[in-house]
Amino acid sequence: MSLEITASADGDNRLLSVTGEVDVSCADELRAAIDAQIAEGVAGELVIDLAGVPYIDSTGIGVLVGAAHRASEAGATLVVARPQRNVERVLGLLGVQADLNIRGA
Repeated sequence: MSLEITASADGDNRLLSVTGEVDVSCADELRAAIDAQIAEGVAGELVIDLAGVPYIDSTGIGVLVGAAHRASEAGATLVVARPQRNVERVLGLLGVQADLNIRGA
């Protein structure tokens, strides 16, 4: 399954909708999309919508945690929105909920 990333803006906030499995083979693509949004300047929240992501590996989670720190340094807040139950469970097991500001539906 290939990764699809769609970007949109709503005022000061940015949204990246991600669809597909996030693993070592495509983590760089997700990192590049997030970094492009940060580079453009996000004054509010950078929301990463994972509703379409059935699986994420440790590489993908590392991308999200690193991006959260880079967003914070740039004055924005990274939010992971609508993770599927199994993805949310893995994020919880790794203890990264606070870093990723996870929000449900």
